[in-house]
Amino acid sequence: QVQLVESGGGLVQAGGSLGLSCAASGRTFSRYSMGWFRQAPGKEREFVAAINWSGFNTAYTDSVKHRFTISRDNAKDTVYLQMDSLKPEDTAVYYCAAGSNYYTSAEDDYDYWGQGTQVTVSS
Repeated sequence: QVQLVESGGGLVQAGGSLGLSCAASGRTFSRYSMGWFRQAPGKEREFVAAINWSGFNTAYTDSVKHRFTISRDNAKDTVYLQMDSLKPEDTAVYYCAAGSNYYTSAEDDYDYWGQGTQVTVSS
């Protein structure tokens, strides 16, 4: 089992920045690929970003490329999502997830999920 706890959400104005953290406990963190997903009100949960076990490989959905950065610190069992140039459409609950497969955008490839943290971007 892997337990994931997100933090860092909040309210920010459009154009601002916010950094999310996801702390893992349980099994060896470095064994897992990690992903960030989000769910806006009335919408399905969608992929945001993913990173492989070493941190050398990353993937992003098109709408956040060049604005969001995913990273990880295996010594701290933590994955991060730095969000810059935020837009109102980034408003959502953000979830981190851990999976034992190759880092992907598919929810089904992730085995463990956090509770989520709210990000609200005002216009």
